[in-house]
Amino acid sequence: MGSADGPTADEPEGGSRKTRDTAVSERRFRFLVAGYAVSSYGTFLNMVALNLFVYETTGRALAMGLFMAVRLASGFVAGLVVGGLLARFSAKSIMLWANVGQGAVMLVLILAPESLVTGALMAVSVVIGACGTLFMVALRSSIPEMVGEDRRAWANSLSITGRSMAMVAGFASAGVVVSLVGYTAAFLLDMATFVICAVTVALLPIAGGKGAGSEAGAAGASGASGAGKGGKEAKSGPRWRPVAFLALAAAPGLGLMVALRGVDAFGSSSHNAALPIYSTSLDASNPAVFVSAFWCVWALGNIGAQQVIQRYTQRTGKTVGALGFGYGTVVMSAAFIAAFAGFPLAVTAVIALIAGAADGLTEVAYTSHLQTLPATLRGHAFGLSATFENLGFGVGMILVAAALDRFSPLAVVGWSHGAAIVVAVVFLLRVAALRRAEPAGPMGPGGGAGRAGLRKEEAVEGRPDRGDRDGAEVSRG
Repeated sequence: MGSADGPTADEPEGGSRKTRDTAVSERRFRFLVAGYAVSSYGTFLNMVALNLFVYETTGRALAMGLFMAVRLASGFVAGLVVGGLLARFSAKSIMLWANVGQGAVMLVLILAPESLVTGALMAVSVVIGACGTLFMVALRSSIPEMVGEDRRAWANSLSITGRSMAMVAGFASAGVVVSLVGYTAAFLLDMATFVICAVTVALLPIAGGKGAGSEAGAAGASGASGAGKGGKEAKSGPRWRPVAFLALAAAPGLGLMVALRGVDAFGSSSHNAALPIYSTSLDASNPAVFVSAFWCVWALGNIGAQQVIQRYTQRTGKTVGALGFGYGTVVMSAAFIAAFAGFPLAVTAVIALIAGAADGLTEVAYTSHLQTLPATLRGHAFGLSATFENLGFGVGMILVAAALDRFSPLAVVGWSHGAAIVVAVVFLLRVAALRRAEPAGPMGPGGGAGRAGLRKEEAVEGRPDRGDRDGAEVSRG
């Protein structure tokens, strides 16, 4: 009798409990995003302040390039190992110690005697680059556990909004802070932002990371003979890295999606390097005005796109999907090329707004799509993605710096972002081909194989039965 009556009697209470739990998890995530936004402000503040300090300390532009190269290389290496770390430790501990590490190394720089400043700067470069990647991957890969699968697009949009606002505030205030209070005070402010984020992480219950080990064990137990060995290998970080590569290669469109992200980062290096040069050609007496205005308008477009995406997902229950990532990349790259075409300032402002909106769309679509991976692979996939992004941006900065000595900003940005457009078109054609091919699987002679392939795809790219609409986007449309 109890079993017959139980479900109907408990259903309303269960529904209200789920609503209450969702509200609590979303409120906690908002606090986490607030802490993340504060630390992001510190990150963008020190990107300006540290580069200026490096140049003032060494007197060489080459030192600034070396500083950035070490920072990107550290992020590259961190991307390779973070998947293994998430299999051993909780996302909360990684996020906490990433902020503690950044705050501590800033304190080392502040207290370093003059004879050790150069070494301290290199230490800052290594720690900031590595810890920034560790925090970002831990946060993004654990969002489905923190807020639920059906709210990941909302959570991604909220975190990107906080980061965009922090970027504008950090870039806009860096020059003022350094000129008014000096480098030491700027570094103290920077350190304080990481401390605030660390305290926020420490006070909140954050899911994700270490728990993926149990899923790996379950997957190993359901396999063929040698499950014990498989479970042992699942706990081994070095064994899992090739598995992550194979997963990206096996999932239709996902490996190409990550590659496109790397090419997009290559394109981003071109407009970041070309903007100061282009701004100088517009107003040699005050080149910072155009750069600041451009990024402020870009951020407005980005934040506006996040608001639209949040309302869209709330109203429809759907995410923007893989197609949104492909089309967004094309629009964003085309907009950045047009920004250097010499249009009137009012038109350029509209172009910057479009570039920011498209950038926001691609960020949410890409992050949400990778989050449809099983928890056992998600951290590795985000780590590999960060590695591709750091590699693309780092290589781009080297090639772009050399090219800008011989070619115009429009030409350099054109071929850099043009490469992203070409790869994006290939990706969109791949998605379209998957959509056309999928209905023929169960219908034809190889129906059984088609179904097996579909189950494999769902296991890697998303679980439609769990509401992973984004994961189904590539295969089903």
